[in-house]
Amino acid sequence: MRRLLPSFFALTLTVAAFAAAPAADLFNGKDLTGWELVAADKTAALADICTIKPDGVIAVSGRPTGFFQTTASYTNYRIHVEWRWSGKPGNGGVLVHIASGAIDRNTWPLSFQIQTKNKAVGDLLPMAGAKFAETLTSAPNAAVAQRAHTAADSEKPAGEWNACDIVCNAGTIEVTVNGVLQNRVSQCAPATGKVGFQLEGTPFELRNVTLTPLGN
Repeated sequence: MRRLLPSFFALTLTVAAFAAAPAADLFNGKDLTGWELVAADKTAALADICTIKPDGVIAVSGRPTGFFQTTASYTNYRIHVEWRWSGKPGNGGVLVHIASGAIDRNTWPLSFQIQTKNKAVGDLLPMAGAKFAETLTSAPNAAVAQRAHTAADSEKPAGEWNACDIVCNAGTIEVTVNGVLQNRVSQCAPATGKVGFQLEGTPFELRNVTLTPLGN
């Protein structure tokens, strides 16, 4: 038994290390290192679209149409995002498992979109051929395939900060908006990739964008 103790404690410490993996800020608060822009307008620069304020809030212009993404890819993680509309509410989304450049309508990548669109927050869209096991709520052959959020709308009034927690783990995606579970899908393909934000013409702000590895 005594000879097993060191191995047991080593395993316990390893499990604890995975469980205690720290959250990492995806924006460093100083510049846009680690992020890149994907847009049809090749003259656009990410630094002209995203402005980091002194308090660390990122002001996003929403234009040109496209998306910006991390330069790193991730598998099995929790991403926490806080956002609000800086003016009139509009359209936007968080992208996870980004596995390509622009494909769909020469704009959107192979990925999953978690809607931040006003009045549709928590809807989940398989983009450019992405798939999951659950049934879509959109009509067959709809121009935009989606699985609508499952609980009552939990978006806060315009101008207030919203919080979205997205858990991507072992092929599942679970979406919680302001503490309310709004969506869950499984058998996702792709199940790994970059994360990012859509630009759909409406200005918005971000803060406290963190990613926590789940380690399994």
